[in-house]
Amino acid sequence: MLTKSTALRSTPDTDHEDADHEGGSGGRSSFATRVAELLERTEYRRCESGEDIEAIYRLRYKAYRLHGFVEESSDQIVTDDLDDAPNCYRFGVFIDGELVSTVRIHHISKDEPYGPVMKTFDDLLRPRLLRGESFINPTMLAAEPHYRSPFQALPYLTLRLGLVASVYFDATACIGVIRAEHTAFYRRIFGAVQVGEPREYPPISIPLVLYDANCEANRQPILKRFPFFWSTAVEQRMLFAKPAKGELAPLTILPTAKYFRAAA
Repeated sequence: MLTKSTALRSTPDTDHEDADHEGGSGGRSSFATRVAELLERTEYRRCESGEDIEAIYRLRYKAYRLHGFVEESSDQIVTDDLDDAPNCYRFGVFIDGELVSTVRIHHISKDEPYGPVMKTFDDLLRPRLLRGESFINPTMLAAEPHYRSPFQALPYLTLRLGLVASVYFDATACIGVIRAEHTAFYRRIFGAVQVGEPREYPPISIPLVLYDANCEANRQPILKRFPFFWSTAVEQRMLFAKPAKGELAPLTILPTAKYFRAAA
């Protein structure tokens, strides 16, 4: 599960090392335990209109502007036409009731081939769509700057939504474009591999790399190593099922990984 420019800069090598150190009961790493504990204070919100949408657009701007990924603008929001695509899901991640991060997910298929990655790597991906494959494409990953240090597990809590989406949609792969300095994170945590050479990816000012994490090959090893990525069918539906006409999507969705821990 990969991401665009990732202004969630709390994916330092120290986190990777913690994630790789096994310990505690049942061989569970101390890092996985800390993430699971933070998950208890976390809720997800699918943002579709009103103040929620404006809040995540402003959060994108704040994070990207801080690191020089976007130009200064008077409206102080970051959005594009793909936010309104029929296969788009925009999420806010809340800890203790406060918005701390956001991610956008597109489920790209033959019938709905819309997603940021298609604008740059269409020639590599469209033939796969025509063969019946489908992709989860997380982008617009951003976090409140002052939460990066106290919540170093924030990228995991946020990118968890990509893995949940891959299960719900039975996707072939999670794909995305990432900065070169973050490739080690996606290789080690999600088993992703590079596809092709770096390409320009407007409005991001530096070339980015396409990475592909095969869901069938990687899902079970990821879930075994990081139990906080587990989810129930109920949580999956609440996050990604389209509401019937006249109905609203659930306002708040609580992570369900704790039920798998309790049953273990």
